[in-house]
Amino acid sequence: MARTQDRAPLDVSGRPLALRDVDLDAFLHPRSIALIGASEQSAKPNTAMTRKFDAWAKANGAAFYPVHPKYETILGHRVYPSLADVPGEIDLAIILTGKAVDTFEEVLASPAKFAVIFAAGFSETGKDGAKLERRLEQLVDGGNVRLLGPNTNLNAFENFREDLDGPSIALITQSGHQGRPVFQGQEIGIRLTHWAPTGNEVDLEFADFASYFAEQAEVGVLACYIEGFKDGRTLMLAADHAAALHKPIVMVKVGRTDAGASMAQSHTGHLTGSDAITSAVFRQFGVTRVDGLDELLEVSAGLARTRPKQVPTWAKKGREPGVCVYAISGGTGAHIADMISAAGLALPDLTKATQRQLHDGLIPAYLRVSNPVDCGGPPVADARGRQILDAIVADPNIDIIVVPITGAVAMFSKPFTRDLVDVAKTTDKPILVVWGAPPGTDDTYYFRLLDGGLPVFRTFGTCVTTMRAYVDYWRFAAHYRSPFVNAPTKPLAAAKKARAIIEQAEPGTALSEWQSKQVLAAYGIRSSRDELCLSAAAAVKAAGAIGYPVVMKVSSPDLLHKSDLGLVKVGIGSAKEVRAAYDELTTQARKAGGKAVRIDGVLVSELVSGGVETVVGISQDDLFGPVVMAGLGGIFVEVLGDVTFRVPPFGDDQAAAMLTELAGSKMLDGVRGAKPADRAALVDVIMKVQRMAMDLADVIGELDVNPLVVKPKGALALDALIVRARVQRATTGGARMTASETRIKGG
Repeated sequence: MARTQDRAPLDVSGRPLALRDVDLDAFLHPRSIALIGASEQSAKPNTAMTRKFDAWAKANGAAFYPVHPKYETILGHRVYPSLADVPGEIDLAIILTGKAVDTFEEVLASPAKFAVIFAAGFSETGKDGAKLERRLEQLVDGGNVRLLGPNTNLNAFENFREDLDGPSIALITQSGHQGRPVFQGQEIGIRLTHWAPTGNEVDLEFADFASYFAEQAEVGVLACYIEGFKDGRTLMLAADHAAALHKPIVMVKVGRTDAGASMAQSHTGHLTGSDAITSAVFRQFGVTRVDGLDELLEVSAGLARTRPKQVPTWAKKGREPGVCVYAISGGTGAHIADMISAAGLALPDLTKATQRQLHDGLIPAYLRVSNPVDCGGPPVADARGRQILDAIVADPNIDIIVVPITGAVAMFSKPFTRDLVDVAKTTDKPILVVWGAPPGTDDTYYFRLLDGGLPVFRTFGTCVTTMRAYVDYWRFAAHYRSPFVNAPTKPLAAAKKARAIIEQAEPGTALSEWQSKQVLAAYGIRSSRDELCLSAAAAVKAAGAIGYPVVMKVSSPDLLHKSDLGLVKVGIGSAKEVRAAYDELTTQARKAGGKAVRIDGVLVSELVSGGVETVVGISQDDLFGPVVMAGLGGIFVEVLGDVTFRVPPFGDDQAAAMLTELAGSKMLDGVRGAKPADRAALVDVIMKVQRMAMDLADVIGELDVNPLVVKPKGALALDALIVRARVQRATTGGARMTASETRIKGG
């Protein structure tokens, strides 16, 4: 049973609407430390840890209590035979013993606030380790001691440089070794103030540290290396909290594999993959995803060093920021300008007034100054260099300046870098510098540019990646609204009717199209005009009422994807054709499904022409729960795979953003003379499907509305498929999986 203090208000799907309140101050700044398994023998691996914390305690004014049953003193400290013998309160108990779980039971009986289990040998090792980890989880749930680990390290207590200023990086990693390159950024002057190595996350997890770090005034960016999340909802809540504070998150998330449900019956289920959903959540909450550890360091440092005092004006106004390239070589300027343009960033011309100013004694008339600006080199070595930079920064068309230097030129380096640093202090417009001289050949990168506080990069690629991240983040931040503030906590009245229809199906089985459309109707989603007919005569009557030509198709919970089975007839134009089609469809249905096939009847439907065929659906993800999909639909939906996802709750702005993410988004704007599709109507359907996904999270396994035809005015569901969940999910909290189920652990 979860601790009372961990309980939070729940949304209608049974997932928390707030993070638990964990005061990490006592963990990260303990006033008393008990180290269980302390040693000073040179051959013992615990000795290094004992020395580390002895030194840390002295440096930070904390009391240090070595615990070991066989020693009297260690490093000049009195040794206590057990934790029970340690006097007073203990902020942090560090467990270095072989039988860590048994030791943790002893810690639970003490007044300790936090504990760390350093040892590995848990879920990352297989079934026996997973069993041991489950025992540890039970102990944590029943006690009052917060636990970091197991399978972690003690990087949270590294020595951080205190001589650096500016917004810092806070680091969260599940693998201590993978965080090392970011931590070592301090060696070249990049400020880091926090590091949380979370390990297997039996208790303390990514979300706890992300929320805490985002609240620290000195932190500008959260850099993360994550192998798997403990809980999708807490990830979302932590990212939401960071977004509200305008603290960017940059993340390496490993595991780009297709983990879609192998038994999925709908298009939505087949197209859902865990990584696709994770990426969608990142977009939803403004998380920047990068691939390499070099990118993690440089993009994080770049975002920290370009952090504005307030949201940039261009972002608030919803316009594209203008990027100016200022180079000492035409070839260099053209090269990076090409990359910037390919990244979707704008390179507007400088104003005519600025161009005249640059050609008026600052840059030779034969060199280009529109954008990119090419000064040819020599001006940066004298007073003209500062004047050129001032003119570019002052140009109203420009919001970001990029200065690419592929290699050091001795006569230019000192005055150029001096001017860059000085001008950067006069403006909120970011000045990004590439200094491509290889490490070891020139110290300008380290001691002039980095120490000067500029965002500096070794390659054009990481510079452009950072610029794209900067633009995307602040555009996101300018208009972000938390979806949790008004998230529904009670189901709509429609849910009762919809649930009764869905529960007519056995768990794991599908509803017929007729039943599925009734569920849509309960939530106000319009379908084509349909009549369910049990005889040829009834079909003729229905067709006459609807108006020829009509569509006829079999309605059966056992026969999915009717077009593939020949169970759809389009363009039926007379009563005679209706009778023939009815007989043919029912015969074909029994042939396709066998004697046991269930047939509700034959649907006679209006023939809808024109519009854009889209798909909207629901699937269930083990980590995030209900997921909403939208994309271009029709019979080729799985071939094209032009779909995107969002995880509830989300606002209509995110529903609209889903449509812009589609490769075929322009189809909705009208092509080859077609009228634009009603995007607002499609957004409305997505929002209604989202509400259905939340209200009925425990009974809907999959929903597929395909095609959903979006007309110039309105949208109509032409077909629908609902699959009842195989196992009815409890609605008492978010999906929580063990570490062994959600990730692969590494050192």
